[in-house]
Amino acid sequence: MSHHFHAVVWIDHHEARILEFNADDAKADKVTLKHSATRKHAQFSGHSSWRASEDAGFFDEVAAKLDGIGEILIVGPANAKLGFLKRLQAKHGPVADHVVGIETVDHPRDGELLNYAKAYFRKADRMLPQLD
Repeated sequence: MSHHFHAVVWIDHHEARILEFNADDAKADKVTLKHSATRKHAQFSGHSSWRASEDAGFFDEVAAKLDGIGEILIVGPANAKLGFLKRLQAKHGPVADHVVGIETVDHPRDGELLNYAKAYFRKADRMLPQLD
């Protein structure tokens, strides 16, 4: 299956939504965590929270779906996007090399996410030096 040049990944600790696209076409995919989030206790305060631990298998599955993409934008509402980027850098260098940005985005619908990503990449492309 051929990939589009651009992709945006919306990721939290429960799921990742991947939209690959070009000017004329878009393809959506989704990866969900295979087990439920667990309650973690803060090391020093003793308070518990629903912050999920990083799931390497989940991040690896998302990374596999991004292999071959030219430019990747990672977005999400919280810190999972940073954990995912760290995993890419540590274990999926060729995919990490194609990440062009990381942004905080709440919970958009697919159409809103696609519009956001297209606007992001248009702005990024304008910032590239023009070759004559």
